[in-house]
Amino acid sequence: MPSIGVLLAEADDRGLQERLAGLRQGLERLGWSDGRNIRMAYRFCEGKPDRFQPLARELVAMKSDLIVAQTPLVVAAVRQETSVIPIVFVDVSDPIGPGFVASLARPGGNLTGLLTFEAGIVGKWLAMLKETAPGLAHVALVGNPKTTAFGYFLRAALDAAPSLGIEIMPQQVETASDIERVVETVGRISDSGLVFPPDSTTVLHRDLVIALAARHRLPAVYPFRFFVTAGGLMSYSTDFVFVYRQAASYIDRILRGAKPADLPVQAPTKFETALNLKMAKALGFAVPPGLLVAADEVIE
Repeated sequence: MPSIGVLLAEADDRGLQERLAGLRQGLERLGWSDGRNIRMAYRFCEGKPDRFQPLARELVAMKSDLIVAQTPLVVAAVRQETSVIPIVFVDVSDPIGPGFVASLARPGGNLTGLLTFEAGIVGKWLAMLKETAPGLAHVALVGNPKTTAFGYFLRAALDAAPSLGIEIMPQQVETASDIERVVETVGRISDSGLVFPPDSTTVLHRDLVIALAARHRLPAVYPFRFFVTAGGLMSYSTDFVFVYRQAASYIDRILRGAKPADLPVQAPTKFETALNLKMAKALGFAVPPGLLVAADEVIE
């Protein structure tokens, strides 16, 4: 019976369980069922980097036939432990930058998987901000280069900004105090806004991020829906449940003999928009009708 290790950067919470349910549903549709013809071993790092390497080592020692790894830091930890066991990654935006794959079309090693965000999504984030705040002239791209592909998203932002009449202000953060300093600085610049690429640092401090954006009356766009349900203005993101469901097809093909080196990395194809009209009203912004119609979730 094949053994599949699943190493997750996050804690075991409702949002993650929804994604894992998508993975299991995808596997079941392809004929795989935990306990019947495969064994699934889950390990949760609970957002603690010191757990990544020991848990990766544990899954390799268990002689897993395949390992699903979530986020770049977890992928790097698993990759350090094995160059033989196939690795399917999820929640990774730039697998080429850290050398996980040689190219998206021909990964070339023991890793393949699904992109969470393509760089071009930054253009959508900037356009949403500009639609909501037409006078917007300056946007801070805020993230921790140690926990997100900051350069990957920054290059895309710099490419997209001129056509929207926006100046990009890259802002690197590592701690809560860094976030507070950056948002307060941006808040003193007229006609400014915030973009947060997917980043475990800002996710960890999301309540602070949302509160600071509201306090300084800054329009902000986030990479995950849960920022909006927690009080943030708006988000545009990949449909993560769908991505995890799609990951099952890679697991299926590898268990049936395919090599990760020959399986192209898949770009996201399904997205979701969330808007918080209550926050928009508090900030004094009128959400454009087109954006409102396109929203998958609206909080009033």
